[in-house]
Amino acid sequence: MMTVGCSMETGVSIIQMAPTLQSGQAAWPSNSGMPQVSSQCAMGSAGSLQPSCAQVGMMRCLGIPTRVITNFDSGHDTDGNLIIDEYYDNTGRILENKKDTVWNYHVWNECWMARNDLPPGFGGWQVLDATPQETSNGLYCCGPASVKAIKEGEVDLNYDTAFVFSMVNADCVAWLVHGGKEQRLYQDTKSVGNFISTKSIQSDERDDITENYKYEEGSSQERQVFLKALQKLKTGRSQGHYQADSQHSRSMPLSQDSPGRLNSPSLQPSDVIQVSLKFQLLDPPNMGQDIRFVLLALNMSRQFKDLKVNLSAQSLLHDGSPLPPFWQDTAFIRLFPEEAKNHPFQIPYSQYSQYLSTDKLIRISALAEEKSSSEKILVNKIITLMYPAIIINVLGEATVNQPLSIQVIFSNPLSEPVADCVLTVEGSGLFKKQQRVLIGVLKPQHRASITLKTVPFKSGQRQIQANLRSDKFKDIKGYKNIYVDSAL
Repeated sequence: MMTVGCSMETGVSIIQMAPTLQSGQAAWPSNSGMPQVSSQCAMGSAGSLQPSCAQVGMMRCLGIPTRVITNFDSGHDTDGNLIIDEYYDNTGRILENKKDTVWNYHVWNECWMARNDLPPGFGGWQVLDATPQETSNGLYCCGPASVKAIKEGEVDLNYDTAFVFSMVNADCVAWLVHGGKEQRLYQDTKSVGNFISTKSIQSDERDDITENYKYEEGSSQERQVFLKALQKLKTGRSQGHYQADSQHSRSMPLSQDSPGRLNSPSLQPSDVIQVSLKFQLLDPPNMGQDIRFVLLALNMSRQFKDLKVNLSAQSLLHDGSPLPPFWQDTAFIRLFPEEAKNHPFQIPYSQYSQYLSTDKLIRISALAEEKSSSEKILVNKIITLMYPAIIINVLGEATVNQPLSIQVIFSNPLSEPVADCVLTVEGSGLFKKQQRVLIGVLKPQHRASITLKTVPFKSGQRQIQANLRSDKFKDIKGYKNIYVDSAL
């Protein structure tokens, strides 16, 4: 994400990148192993990259060291209790929550400064959010919040430390809403705040700085810090549903397609009915193809289990807001003691295509009930649909003031024709202005290429960026770094 925005080395060289940022998606390289973020880097959503880069340039011009930070699965806790409440109905459908949500990512900045207004030890990196999501003392602003204070749970220190703490380390609690009542399903302590990242110095590699913000998930230190933060906020506040020491709290395994679930835990039993459920994709989730997956059911007990499982799928927006379900199903699974079964499902492209948001996120959920018990099991998985990346080939050596040919290969991933295709290509020091190519109609699954000619006018490390849009999709991207030699 930071690779397509501001130069972490030079600091303020950001203006020429604006057209690409305005057009949408910025992401880690497709071969980085990181999840692809949705097309929400335009102004004003999900922690806009452009305002963050502008803030970086301004702060560095003032001589203040500053860098861009990305947080995947970013908590948005509006009631200040460090809990993200999620609500489901008896079909497994997630209900819209106007308050708490989990954004698929959020961007802010860190600035290095002394904090004479805080106790000793809390200087250094401070969080500043160029696109704050909530007001602070009546104004839309966030920070500076000490990164050290966030890690240690010192949420009573200025400024907005508690809110930033919730973005990286809130707990998620799921509730079943039925008959006007709410039944607690699970408490998940690990799903918020994953792969907190910044750009490495002098490279496009991702630098993981999660340990700067919190102790390792699952460790006793992390839980102690969370409970300390909760206790600091408890005075004068109602904790609502949540009780940190409740004996009814139980942690259930989730299987989300998010950065925090890239290494999914092994199947584990619940503490009551000893049945575990897990989703597993059978194919990569490519746009234009059917979504094939299985529900893995494992009976860890020595008793027979008879399950009724309600499944649903719905699109999500980048801020976690759900759209109405477009697919529902019911499965009846009978498990003998210590038996495991796979139950296959398929969602056709023709069924989900018309319900997708621009963020390309689909959440599949399963709510299971054992007939001889009132206990329920909820499992869900977030799927990010992927487009094939644009391939860029540089044909020959790149030298200042010498002609250079650049090949751009792109394709229509859908099983239907797409119209109004436009390819844009740009690169600072390589093109005088953005190159815009009108493609027109692309046939289903059609692969095409064009060759552009240019004359580089700046030497050094450069980057070519390409973007393909159509009437059926937008922001299929690709980029390539090249080095331009000085003129002979």
